[in-house]
Amino acid sequence: MTGFVPGRLVADLDRLAPVAECWLAFSGGLDSTVLLHALHAVRADLPGRLRVIHLDHGLHPDSARWAAHCRAVCENHDLPFEVQRLNLQPVAGMSVEALARTARYRACAARLQPGDLLLTAHTQDDQAETLLLALIRGSGVQGLAAMPSVTALGLGRLARPLLGVSRAALAAYAKAQGLRWIDDPSNDALWLDRNLLRHRVMPLLRRRWPAVSETLARSANHCAEVALWVDALASSQLAETRGTRPGTLDCRILASLARPEQKAVLRLWIRQRGFALPSTRVLERVLEEILPAGPDADPLVAWSGCEIRRYRHDLFAIPPLPLPPSGALDWSPDQQRAGLRLPPPLGQLRWIHAPFERMESSARFGEGDAMTVRFGVRGALCRVRTGGPRRALKKVFQDAAIPRWVRPFVPLVFLGESLIAIAGVRGCVADCPGPTAIPALEWIEHPWSDLELFRHDETSLTGVAAS
Repeated sequence: MTGFVPGRLVADLDRLAPVAECWLAFSGGLDSTVLLHALHAVRADLPGRLRVIHLDHGLHPDSARWAAHCRAVCENHDLPFEVQRLNLQPVAGMSVEALARTARYRACAARLQPGDLLLTAHTQDDQAETLLLALIRGSGVQGLAAMPSVTALGLGRLARPLLGVSRAALAAYAKAQGLRWIDDPSNDALWLDRNLLRHRVMPLLRRRWPAVSETLARSANHCAEVALWVDALASSQLAETRGTRPGTLDCRILASLARPEQKAVLRLWIRQRGFALPSTRVLERVLEEILPAGPDADPLVAWSGCEIRRYRHDLFAIPPLPLPPSGALDWSPDQQRAGLRLPPPLGQLRWIHAPFERMESSARFGEGDAMTVRFGVRGALCRVRTGGPRRALKKVFQDAAIPRWVRPFVPLVFLGESLIAIAGVRGCVADCPGPTAIPALEWIEHPWSDLELFRHDETSLTGVAAS
């Protein structure tokens, strides 16, 4: 595309209908300023109501001034506007740029409702740079596909309507319309790989091959087509490789596939789990260290933001484990109705079907007995039925198929020194006066909820008698 015509946006976006609301990610830079101006010009014909969001990373001293500029532009165009201030937390092995990018998309994803569309101002030049960076990293076809024009994001979708437009065409449009925009000085920092390509490599290539951005972007499209085909094949195999828990893979079935199929299934699975893809070397470690491991082993392969673990025959992709909690938490009677908030990110505990008036009875629990929640108690014993033998906590975990790496985080409820409840694993029949059993515990909002490691239905709630 040699020029930029706002009217073409309408045809492109109409293909994505129905759309509830169109959200523009507006940085205030040249590209997003042009996109905002163009969308405003055709707003009556857009498939959804236009709204604007600005992400403030707080990384630059002028970030507040940039947010104010964006607000003023939107007020001048009478467009709904909001600012999301990002709280960037360092992640080992992740650059500030990658961290900021991840935070931006996460914030936007949280804002989208079903039917919403997020629009970004990535250009043809951005696409060419992304392809070159992927080549330098040695990426496969998924990476060489660069940025998709449309993809799912949160409950909505992300669209990049300017991928066929050059940055030069946008600059010419901005000049003709007399637009003002923000120049972020970090865009000139040559120590950043993308900036080095943009300011040093691409001008050299363009002098020799004037259409280089267009042809590189076309190559990315070819790779995207191949990537879709690979994903379609891998999706079929992934469905046949599911483990016993949601979101897991069966190591035995995965091991039976050819090596290229294993890699394709793993990459698709990791992406579906919401994690960044690892390097080829790390992916090879998963195949060489985790798949051959015995069902009793506890192997681990990790990269930035993700851990691959195995328990028995199931393969798990999870966020990095936090530090195990230490010490005991008091669970006073007045907290037992509302539940107990655990140390982040472990969520909270609450009783289900709890007869609170009996729980709070000192006659039932014994004078002076305090209820506490503890973690990782070694050598703890419990009874799985009244009058039955005492069993080691480790054995209870094994019977409930709780992975070793989760066990240090499982809340254990003690009455005095008696273990009376294991969160999410078993209900409890207290070995104390009164005919009524202490009800089972529900553990919610913990980091492994989507894996359904803990069941709360009646069939799983065998009693644990206090010992």
